[in-house]
This record gives sequence, structure tokens and C-alpha cells, in this order.
Amino acid sequence: MKNLLLLHGALGHSDIFKPYEKELSKYFNIHTLLFSGHGNTELPENAISIEKYTEEIKDYLEKEDVKDVCIFGHSMGGYAALCCALRYPERINSIMTLGTKFDWTEEQALKESKMLDPEAILLKVPKYAEQLENQHGAKWKQLLPAIAEMMVALGKNPPLNESSLWAISIPVQIMTGDKDNMVSIEESLSAFRSIPNAKLAILPDTKHPMEKVRPNLLFDLMKDFWNLS
Repeated sequence: MKNLLLLHGALGHSDIFKPYEKELSKYFNIHTLLFSGHGNTELPENAISIEKYTEEIKDYLEKEDVKDVCIFGHSMGGYAALCCALRYPERINSIMTLGTKFDWTEEQALKESKMLDPEAILLKVPKYAEQLENQHGAKWKQLLPAIAEMMVALGKNPPLNESSLWAISIPVQIMTGDKDNMVSIEESLSAFRSIPNAKLAILPDTKHPMEKVRPNLLFDLMKDFWNLS
């Protein structure tokens, strides 16, 4: 059986893949990874960065001795997966990304990062604050500014751009929802055009959060891309 690694996004959790695991385990050995600072993992001392998360994927694959792995990455998980394919292509078979942001600029990253103010979230979106606390414990208030810093660093120096994406040679499927208010169809199209062996899928009536994605729609795309039967 092939191996499948499921990667959550920033401020997400590997639990979001629970609705998918039973069906996918018919075709794959399922692996999930919690990025540091998320869930019950410690916040890294030397800040969160996309480079750190790229290394965490590589370290996990080495530790578990997983070769020829298929990866599904939601949002930042997809970005880190592609960075990993760029640096360590020998262990990765193929990648599907959903809701992954490619168009990082300093101005836009600063704007996004300002929305990650714990006190403002507590005041304006208490249900989201409760969800963050349930997923990440009391340290969620430290996790938000750490993710905000990572976004600003991405804006200043994005590792994935037109010239670097050309170097990814494995099969990739870029996917975004047509109602995603964080990721534009245009930036997904641009990334798709930059990766030599890429496909593109736009999911109808689909927003950014993983829990808003209809599982059957995603299963069908996975089965098509990975030729599952």
C-alpha cells in the first residue's frame, strides 16, 4: 500500500482529517503530522518559519522511514509540502494542495497578520477563540503572533515563486475553492502554470476552511489524481 501524509494548515489540527481517514485507509497507509506549536506540541523556541515546517516534514518521513509518499496539504500544509518537494524530492511521489496561498507580498502579509490578534479574536469572534483553545490549549494566544511573524517573513521572502516552482518535477494538483476569500483563483492558476507537471481544480461552492469542504467532492478529486479504484 502507498503512504499518504495529510498536512494541516496554520492554526489547524490533524483532527480535521478524521472524516477522511476511514475512506482513504482503503487505499493508503495514513500518516498525519502536527506542526510544532499546534495541538499538544511545544511552540518552537526559535520562532515558527516555513523553513522549519519544511524540515519537520522531512524529519517525519525519515523517522518513520516513509518513502514514495503522496501528500495532501491544506493551506500552509500545501505550501510546506511543495517547499519540501523542492528541497527533498527523493521521498515524495506527488502532492495535492487545497487552499494554498502563493501570492505572498510584504504588504498583504502585514494585513493578514494584523487579523491574528488574540484579544481582538476573543472580543469579536469568541467561538473561534474557543475552537483555538480546544485545539491548541492555553498557548493559542502565543501561537497566533508566531504565525503572524511567519506570514510577514513569507511576504518579505517567499520561497515559492515562478522561478522556484519550475524546479518541482513531481506530479502536483493545485486546488482552490471558488468561494475562498484567502486564496484567489488567479494565484492558483499562476502556480499551476509554473509547475511543469501540474493539474488545476477549482472546487465549486467551496470556502477556505477544511471543515467547509465537502468530503465527497474532495474524495473524487483524490481518486482521480491518484488513480484510485
